[in-house]
Amino acid sequence: MSRRFHQQYIAFYCIAAVMLLCAGSAMAQPSQTTTVTYAHDVAPILLQQCAPCHHDGAVAPFALTSYADAQQHAQMIATVTKSRYMPPWKAAEHGIFENEHTLTTSQIATLQQWVKEGAKEGDTAQLPPVPSYPKGWQLGKPDMVLTPSLAYHLASSGNDVYRCFVLPTHLASAQFLSAIEVHPGNGRVVHHVIAYIDTSGTARRLEAANHDGEPGYTSFGGPGFTPAGALGGWVPGFNATKLPKGIGILLPANSDVVLQVHYHKDGKPEADTTSIALYFRKTPVDKQVQSLLAIDPFLYIPANDPSYTARASVIVPANITVYSILPHMHWLGHDMTISADFPNGTSQTLLSVPDYNFNWQMQYVYRTPVEIPAGTKISLIAHYNNTDSNPYNPNTPPKLVTWGEQTTDEMCIGFLTYTVDAQHLLQHQQGPPRKLFNIAMAKSIIHLAMQNFDANHDGILQPVELAHMLTVMRKLGIGSKIKGSPALIAKMAVSFFDTKHLGGLNEAELTKMVLFFAGNKAAEHSAAGAP
Repeated sequence: MSRRFHQQYIAFYCIAAVMLLCAGSAMAQPSQTTTVTYAHDVAPILLQQCAPCHHDGAVAPFALTSYADAQQHAQMIATVTKSRYMPPWKAAEHGIFENEHTLTTSQIATLQQWVKEGAKEGDTAQLPPVPSYPKGWQLGKPDMVLTPSLAYHLASSGNDVYRCFVLPTHLASAQFLSAIEVHPGNGRVVHHVIAYIDTSGTARRLEAANHDGEPGYTSFGGPGFTPAGALGGWVPGFNATKLPKGIGILLPANSDVVLQVHYHKDGKPEADTTSIALYFRKTPVDKQVQSLLAIDPFLYIPANDPSYTARASVIVPANITVYSILPHMHWLGHDMTISADFPNGTSQTLLSVPDYNFNWQMQYVYRTPVEIPAGTKISLIAHYNNTDSNPYNPNTPPKLVTWGEQTTDEMCIGFLTYTVDAQHLLQHQQGPPRKLFNIAMAKSIIHLAMQNFDANHDGILQPVELAHMLTVMRKLGIGSKIKGSPALIAKMAVSFFDTKHLGGLNEAELTKMVLFFAGNKAAEHSAAGAP
């Protein structure tokens, strides 16, 4: 569990204590007519909406599965539910996501009244049964658990670390997964985890070449190789869920799972052993799960800007069905909205998070998957607060912040989990190739590049503007393998791709250049460093 998460709970304990003192005799002298009790009124609320996180061994710092638990934290419960700080549901939408944990106005009033009346237990015969929770893994017993053989040791200070751990699966045949679940070994320092798939053996070679005495190898940005796919990951607030029947994540035979763990140092030496559980799909799979990204890697958030705006979009190249959506920013992120503009002129908000909190990055799973036709524009708009008024701002005083992997840097990504409608594996129909989606994501980044680096807004990237773009993209880990200085590459690219002889590249020519250098794998490389 993160240190900031604990600090927030401590803060609310203090608030609760102050309110208790200010309330005077509110608790000491309850009403003579008690109408709200734990057994009849409060337990059903807490067990349904709070206990999934607040039970022994879960992510929350204390349990709320008994009267004793609730009574001990009664004033705090009243405080955090009235402010809607808890339960931590950040989406503005209600009723469309199956993993929603929110309280109605009536339920909040019930909790307030219960505390006001003295937090009585009531008739225990009216108590609902306490749900049973699996020990250890949220999703129950896994089919396979992969764990590094040795703990990784983290120094007390210095830059964040991105460590990749190579975990062989030894699978004799390919398997479809219904879910994965990541267990951070040390929540004080684990910032996030991404699980990649390697079928080339490159990750093993990178690990063998490492000689620092620690397991794995360090790789900033991506995992150091072009992944065959990704399984998912973990961020604070993330709850593992199983995919619907008939769909799955493909894990090839003899593949390696590569866990890239982002560590943020906490001021003292730490050790970590993070594990991943795999759940095999036991029933036939007709569609393979994929990920689509709307991403803005060209963030430039000035100091003291209270509402910096970032935008991103991607055009969907084929009919798809979206199952879940996840927004990702860091500490400056304030809000994010992801929407779909359909070819028929209508639009739909897919997700709106008006009060983003890095500690509660949820994967929002649709109760009814959303059908997205080809040609739909997925758009993202996000705002960032880089001022002292942002209590989560890691910089005092505020400073310029750009895209980066460090916790003190920023990101802007919307992840969509989808399947392709035309794919029917049980009928040997593969559907459109993944390459179309990779190119679509690459084009979206190229479009943003034109907007960000076309300084004179003439629709053409002149050599100096193109060189600036290449410099920035190299810092992002994109195109770093292309030899030569950015100025030289820009000059050569203009001479080769400037078919209209305008002295620079328009967006179409820039797209040809990027796809040429990347071998049509630009989107894979751009996605490799997320989240």
